[in-house]
Amino acid sequence: MTTIAYKGGVIAYDSRQTRSGAIVSDDVPKCQVVDGVSFFLSGAVCDEKALIAAYFGTPSPVAVECSGYVVDGGKLMMVGHDDKTGIWRQDLDPSNPDAIGSGAPYALAAMDMGASAEDAVRAAMKRDIYTGGKVRTLIIDEGMADAKTNPAAITA
Repeated sequence: MTTIAYKGGVIAYDSRQTRSGAIVSDDVPKCQVVDGVSFFLSGAVCDEKALIAAYFGTPSPVAVECSGYVVDGGKLMMVGHDDKTGIWRQDLDPSNPDAIGSGAPYALAAMDMGASAEDAVRAAMKRDIYTGGKVRTLIIDEGMADAKTNPAAITA
């Protein structure tokens, strides 16, 4: 899967993609920007487009096995899909660290001990075989406008 962590206005995420227990790539750009909305998703890669479409109002006729963070207009939310009700959205408290993906327990523990979001993903990489590659970050509060239009604003 992956590890995506949030703390103090920064989203950090790894670049590993796996399939059936094998590493497919260690350089996958996991931030997808659609119509000015940034998506950081974890779960089945084949379902990412369906979740994004559901976010914009096109319901999925089948189950969607992914969830993630969305930054829309500078606002951080968690999104997912429920088979009965469709897309769900939950505002996240920007003062509360959070993490999703297979390495989330490691990242949360690291942030509890004072690690930044970026260092928390690095900690997850140490123990979670589904987290690896590069660590990339996006600053929500200060760099969001640049990141929407300039991929170079997303740092590796």
